[in-house]
Amino acid sequence: MRRLFWLGIGLAVGVLVVRKATRAAQAYTPAGIAGGLSESAGGLVESVRAFVDDVRISMAEREQEIHEAFARGEAYEDEFAELREDPRIGDREIFPEEHQR
Repeated sequence: MRRLFWLGIGLAVGVLVVRKATRAAQAYTPAGIAGGLSESAGGLVESVRAFVDDVRISMAEREQEIHEAFARGEAYEDEFAELREDPRIGDREIFPEEHQR
């Protein structure tokens, strides 16, 4: 009876090892590599799509805030106006090649 028990354990472990090795070998075949790349590319595309959606939502919220302030007659508060008006800074950091002529 003990031999039969250990034979069963050995068979079960052997089957698990063979299945795991087969999966690992499949991952390194051309089809497996292509599948992995497509999954990675799909994840990247989905991440970029989520980022773009977040940016669009934030832009719409900010635009709504500006429209509401305008409707109330409040001045638009431009946080970067002072930096753009400063002749020492201006747009040099944005367009450095234009200021070197």
